[in-house]
Amino acid sequence: MMSTTRSTTEEGTVTGERSTVRTLLRLWPYVRPVRVRLFTAAFVAVLASCTGLVIPLVLKWMVDGPVADRDPAGVWLGALYLLLLGVAEALLFGMRRWMVARPLSHVEAEMRADLYGHLQRLPVAFHDRWASGQLLSRGTTDLMLLRMFLAFPLTFLLVNGVTILVGVIIMLLQDWTLGLVILGPAVPVIVTCVVFEKRYALVARRAQDQVGDLTTVVEESVLGIRIIKGFGRHRSQALAFRKLSRTLRGTELRKARLLAAIWGVIVTLPEMAIGAALVLGTVQVADGNLSAGTLVAFLSTALALRWPVDSIGFLLAMSQEAATATERYFEVVDERPEQQEQSEHQGQSGASAAALPKKSERGIRFRGVRFRYPDAEPGSAPVLDRIDLHIRSGESMALVGATGSGKTTLTALVPRLHEVTDGHITLDGEDITAMSREELRSRVAVAFEEPTLFSASVGDNVLMGADDEAGAAELNRALSVVQADFAHALPQGTDTQVGEQGLSLSGGQRQRLALARAVVGRPGFLVLDDPLSALDVHTEAAVEAALREVLADTTALIVAHRPSTVLLADRVALLSGGRITAVGTHQELLRTNAEYAHLMSGTDEAEDDR
Repeated sequence: MMSTTRSTTEEGTVTGERSTVRTLLRLWPYVRPVRVRLFTAAFVAVLASCTGLVIPLVLKWMVDGPVADRDPAGVWLGALYLLLLGVAEALLFGMRRWMVARPLSHVEAEMRADLYGHLQRLPVAFHDRWASGQLLSRGTTDLMLLRMFLAFPLTFLLVNGVTILVGVIIMLLQDWTLGLVILGPAVPVIVTCVVFEKRYALVARRAQDQVGDLTTVVEESVLGIRIIKGFGRHRSQALAFRKLSRTLRGTELRKARLLAAIWGVIVTLPEMAIGAALVLGTVQVADGNLSAGTLVAFLSTALALRWPVDSIGFLLAMSQEAATATERYFEVVDERPEQQEQSEHQGQSGASAAALPKKSERGIRFRGVRFRYPDAEPGSAPVLDRIDLHIRSGESMALVGATGSGKTTLTALVPRLHEVTDGHITLDGEDITAMSREELRSRVAVAFEEPTLFSASVGDNVLMGADDEAGAAELNRALSVVQADFAHALPQGTDTQVGEQGLSLSGGQRQRLALARAVVGRPGFLVLDDPLSALDVHTEAAVEAALREVLADTTALIVAHRPSTVLLADRVALLSGGRITAVGTHQELLRTNAEYAHLMSGTDEAEDDR
């Protein structure tokens, strides 16, 4: 998918003003249904961590009691206590992991389903702006990061905080002077964490955006492999991929440097404090001011706190990556779907629509239609300007124009793949903005110039254009109409899987199946964008003959480039300079319009509408 993407240069500009907590709180609606289990798991983890802090107290009792008194039975009893505490701690942590596995997989699945459903409801203009790789990375990599955050960092930021607090209290109760020595590095560690968090947020966002860019390149290279091989461009593509890979590698290395820096601080300073406490405590034991058991308990507690303190760095890093993933996820989810845009459009133009007189005319009517793409430069000329056109009920209208004249854009306005900037389009006198999109698209069938098939069976691809109740009879009729009987000769008949984008079929076969999808539902209105461009002469003649029967029962707008396609229509409209400049029969326009005659001479058949 080629697109004017939201790239790293645009998206990687997150500022340090972002609140990580506020960003992560947006996950609450997804977490709320499983909150009881997650809170229980967090409580179990806190209990397990505090169980580990009891071990130093048992050591103190053993050293000052059985060891000092040379009591072997007491030593064995103490060893049993330590074993039981260790087993209890292990079981509690295992229980925590078991408790979070199922609910977090549910949260990830729900978020992925919501993202996918929302993407289906977003307007075509959104998909024109966004690269598919950026969307894929949000639905895969980013959601994986969020699941990892909810499973580990979220819990252990709480657990480790409680553990450090309880451990410090225990140490202060053992000996407050040694406790103050241990607390000495707290201020520089906190300052380091604040600085690290701001810098890491920027780099994490940049890295995740670059993953999206890389995904886009991979996807485009796979889908366009025939072009790459056909033009021998594999080396240049590989170079472009390596360039993006090196950029991502550099960003990941910067993340590693930041993580190494904070680890250097939060590991070194506490270690130095423990060393100082060991020296000071040994002196106090030698002076008789402190018992050996108390020193052992103090140092054991300090060592037990090493993991909670050392883990601060990567827990903060994972939290920042999760916050970035949350931002990226909601950047898409916050985009307005078609339903909201419809309401807004009606709010802006409802008064003028209501003022339109009721029309008895039937068919498709364009009245003063103007259209400018949402991302067009301010003040630029519209692609379509004051289009007035009436396709009578049961009539077929061919739309002819030079390359880039806006023919495809005009046809996309009928099913509301794009919204008109101004003016109105009516079907049998009813403004299309007054209809729900579901109703509109059930009445209007489309076949695009580029036939798109999905990784499904031939039958599933064709019946996508019909009601859910449609079956073999409708399928066979549609295949017959478009001369696609080849489908029955495939290995599994119409149950044959066509593969990704239907590339296992020829271009003409794909186009006939796309055309069958358009006619299978017997639509009242049909919009065809050069539907016969990929057919050979003999197949084209057969399909045209069958299409004439279909067109006799429908109202159709057909983008045409060749005289053979134009002859399918009752009348022809010439689109030039964004306006309809002539309407008549094929023969009339050949005699009276030089531009039309030139177009039909075959010198300007290529079409590449935006």
